[in-house]
Amino acid sequence: MAKFIIRGGNRLVGEITVNGSKNDATPAVCATLLTSEPVLLRNVPRISDVLHLLEILTGLGAEVSWQGAHDIRISCAHVNPGALDRGLVASMRSSALLMGPMLARFGAVELPEPGGDVIGKRPLETHFYAFEKLGATVERSHDRVRISGSLRAAEVILPELSVTATENAVMAASRITGTTVVKLAATEPHVQNLCRMLIAMGARIEGIGSHTLRVTGAAALRGADHTIIPDTLEVGTMLVAIAATKGEATIVNVVPEHLEMVLNLVSDIGIRTEYRDGRLRVLPPAGAPRPFRLLTLPYPGFPTDLQAPFSVLATQCDGMSMIHDPLYEGRLGYVHWLTKMGANAVVCDPHRVVFSGPTPLHGYEIKALDIRAGATLLIAGLTASGETVLHDAEIIDRGYEKLAERLGELGADIRREQGV
Repeated sequence: MAKFIIRGGNRLVGEITVNGSKNDATPAVCATLLTSEPVLLRNVPRISDVLHLLEILTGLGAEVSWQGAHDIRISCAHVNPGALDRGLVASMRSSALLMGPMLARFGAVELPEPGGDVIGKRPLETHFYAFEKLGATVERSHDRVRISGSLRAAEVILPELSVTATENAVMAASRITGTTVVKLAATEPHVQNLCRMLIAMGARIEGIGSHTLRVTGAAALRGADHTIIPDTLEVGTMLVAIAATKGEATIVNVVPEHLEMVLNLVSDIGIRTEYRDGRLRVLPPAGAPRPFRLLTLPYPGFPTDLQAPFSVLATQCDGMSMIHDPLYEGRLGYVHWLTKMGANAVVCDPHRVVFSGPTPLHGYEIKALDIRAGATLLIAGLTASGETVLHDAEIIDRGYEKLAERLGELGADIRREQGV
């Protein structure tokens, strides 16, 4: 197990470029299973979740080759759906996105229940409901699920807003002749970009960006040349890191329409930003950061994956701030470690935490619990005085490519060591 040794107190200064979106790349990689023709994906982040998905595809028989640093060619012409690496599938939540493409192309898929971050219950019932509405049969045992059947066009009203269930339903529908209507669909930018990829492959999709998608599929899809969008979550993480260290730096490859609520909150806190031509400059606050109330909501609301990093800012605000994440009941585990570092925080219930600040943070020996909590505690270590040791650093690698090295180019003092 790896760990980060962090010496806090350095202002982050310079320029950093955002990579492709993890949440866009993972469904796009899975969508290549929908066609026997080659697909070129551009701006793909080299993060462990993507690399593990590619390993799963390679195990199925796909041909995978990197075309430079962040472009990848995938050909799924000759794959064996029965050759899934069950260990890899069970270890990562995004492997659930294999279900829709494999069901649509091969008529059946059997896999263990996917795992991933321990942030609360994330049942797959919404996925299964969508598949059943499309004509599939779902059989579950204690440790695996089999989905099979000939799919047909239908109206699917998802029982809840779910990004991955929307993506699975749309991918499955793209191989069904006729028109499928998906209602209460998620509208996140990466869902929209997946729809654009499927259109390039031969499907017809109307209503992109709305909660009702009309998908007219085809019996066979073609290859495509598709670009992954910039990672909004990485933008937010970098922004908080710069602001928390009172730095002054420019984030490159930013799409402001994808994070309007984040930028609104940043402005309310008193953090100054300037945007021009894909470049977001973050300036030191003119005074003490103002306290805030943060409520996570489905897009275009504040993203659940960014509430944890903003907690570090809450420790430095002058007054009481509340963070409320109604989606997952296990998302506040990082607060325990922040309090060990000096934060004045009270967890009101599994979904709400109140911070009172400003409080100085000091170095401590801490542990990454999930991708975003890990990035949060890394930022806390940059903000704190003294030395912080962050264990289980490889968890951060699942969602961020070389985060420590890239922050180091801005002046952060982070050393990676391999543990025992």
